[in-house]
Amino acid sequence: MPDNHYTSAKLAALYDYDSPWSEDRDFYLALADRDKMDILDLGCGTRLICDRYAAAGHNVTGVDPAAAMLDVARTKPHGPKIEWIEANAQDFKSDKRFDLIIMTGHAFQVLVDDHDINAAFANIANHLKSGGRFVFESRNPDWDWASDWIYTMDLVAPGGTVKESRHLKSFDGNIMTFDLSYQFSDETLTSHSVLRFLTAPDITSRLKAHGMLVSLQISDWDGSPFDQARSKEMIFIASR
Repeated sequence: MPDNHYTSAKLAALYDYDSPWSEDRDFYLALADRDKMDILDLGCGTRLICDRYAAAGHNVTGVDPAAAMLDVARTKPHGPKIEWIEANAQDFKSDKRFDLIIMTGHAFQVLVDDHDINAAFANIANHLKSGGRFVFESRNPDWDWASDWIYTMDLVAPGGTVKESRHLKSFDGNIMTFDLSYQFSDETLTSHSVLRFLTAPDITSRLKAHGMLVSLQISDWDGSPFDQARSKEMIFIASR
């Protein structure tokens, strides 16, 4: 079941203001380096990047388990050109096979148990063309995320300013639980979330078990090499 952050229509309407275009999206956009590619965005959300892919002439499919996010995505300028599927990474189905599958915004980390991770990787491998790429990122578990997680900010959006705050509840082993709260003028909405922080070798071995080999692992959107001790991000490019 997706978090309230994604299922609430009121919070979904804020998403593009909370997560505007950024350098990670430039990185993913540049992966569409050939004409008329078949592209799948898993956990697509409100999907600014799907719209940009479609604008460039690619055949785009967006998959997300939250209907409220897809409702926002459909309103994008090129929304009618995109196939939208309400499903999760573990069990979505399509007759298409894809040149590029992406999973952005650390969406991979919401796959908390082994069954869901393995089911998602098997499903992704099944939907990749031979030579197709699966590209995604996860946070490096060796980073001090507990010290880096808590914040409060004012989010400026149509209708007024919303006070957003993130509170760490627990971080035991590789499982983190936290709350995101949004204080509107008339109410406060809270979303409860759980993430899993896997190591790079664990992720790489799981990909290999499902027929996907990591051809490149980097630590930043500028292509910097991964450093286990100092890198915050782990960005994987895997091929079938």
